[in-house]
Amino acid sequence: MFRVTREIDFCYGHRLLNYEGKCRHLHGHNGKAVITIEAPTLDNRGMVLDFGDIKQVVSTWIDENLDHRMILHRDDPAVGALTELGEPLYLIDQNPTAESIAQLIYNFTRDAGFPIVEARLWETPKCYATYTE
Repeated sequence: MFRVTREIDFCYGHRLLNYEGKCRHLHGHNGKAVITIEAPTLDNRGMVLDFGDIKQVVSTWIDENLDHRMILHRDDPAVGALTELGEPLYLIDQNPTAESIAQLIYNFTRDAGFPIVEARLWETPKCYATYTE
């Protein structure tokens, strides 16, 4: 098997519901998504996939949907106030943990037609979550 990996840096904010630690408060991260694509053979160019294709599709989606946004559970009580203030939000159906954001990125990449095998979200320089199927 051949694999290629693309890193995508972005900034986001979130908070965790039903959590007693300090992450229950609104806060931000300088995150890094790491997308790994796999194929058993190379294309006629000798590539699994052009890195530029990943950038054009996945990086653009992250820039337009997650970068500099608060990623929140759609039932978070802060949604109304932040919406009223005009803050950019991305709402999801589960707690916006590193694990669920990694899964979100994985699912988008898969649904865009890329043969993804792993999405990793670095929440801090020392902590990451990984999602694979």
